[in-house]
Amino acid sequence: MRDLLEAVAAGDLSPAEAEVELAGYATNGAGRFDAARTDRSGVPEAILGDGKEPAEIATLAATAVETTGRAIATRVDDADVAAVRERLSDVAPDATSRWNDRSNWVVATTPDFERPDLSASVGVVTAGTSDAVPAGEAAMVAHEMGASVSRIDDVGVASIARTIDAVDRLRDQDVLVVAAGREGALPTVIAGLVDVPVVGLPVSTGYGHGGDGEAALSGMLQSCTALSVVNVDAGFTAGAQAGLIARQLDDAR
Repeated sequence: MRDLLEAVAAGDLSPAEAEVELAGYATNGAGRFDAARTDRSGVPEAILGDGKEPAEIATLAATAVETTGRAIATRVDDADVAAVRERLSDVAPDATSRWNDRSNWVVATTPDFERPDLSASVGVVTAGTSDAVPAGEAAMVAHEMGASVSRIDDVGVASIARTIDAVDRLRDQDVLVVAAGREGALPTVIAGLVDVPVVGLPVSTGYGHGGDGEAALSGMLQSCTALSVVNVDAGFTAGAQAGLIARQLDDAR
C-alpha cells in the first residue's frame, strides 16, 4: 500500500488508478466503474447508456479510459457520444473513439491500449437487415475481446437458399452468433448444419402474437438442434459468450 501511496504522491499514479489496485473499481460522481472485470472474467466492462444522463456516461467513460485505457458504452445516442468526446478531449486528448450510430455503441481507446489478439474467429450472422442493431453490438464485444469477427448478413430462412449459400462461410468460423427475429428459426437451422458452437440472439422484430422477440426467444429455447440462447436483443451478452469461447480456443491452440 505504501508503494501505491508514494506513486500517487509522486504523480505516477492517479487516485482512480490507485483505487482500482486496492478495490478493483474506481468511484466517481456517476457510480463505480469495474476496472478489474476484464482480468477477473475475460469480459470487458461496458457503460450501459440506458437510464443515464450524457454527463454521467461521459464521467464513467473518462474513468474507464484513465484506469484501463479503453471505454465501451452501449445503448447511447448522439448526445451521449458528444458528451463522451468532449469530456475525453479534456482528460485524455490523445484518445480516439469509434461511434456506430446503427448499433448505438462507442469505443474510445488511448494510443497505448493493447486489444487482445486471439487465434479464433467469431461469425456474427443476421437473418435480415432488421437484426443488425443487436448483432452489431455482439460483433463489437467479440472484437474488443480479441476475436477475428466476420459478418454474414441477410441469410434468413424465408429464402433458405440464402442460408445454404452461406454454409461454407458458416462452417469456417470457430463460433457463431446468430441473430433473428419473428419466429427465430435461423439459429436452429444453422446449428443443424455446422459443427461449431451457436449462440442464438433473439431480436425484437416482428409484430402481432409473439412479437417483440417473444416468439423468437421461445423458438430458440425449444430448438431441436444444440444451441445456447441469450435474452431478447442481448447483443452484449451474445458477443461476450462468443468471445469467451474464442479465448478458450486461443488458449488451446
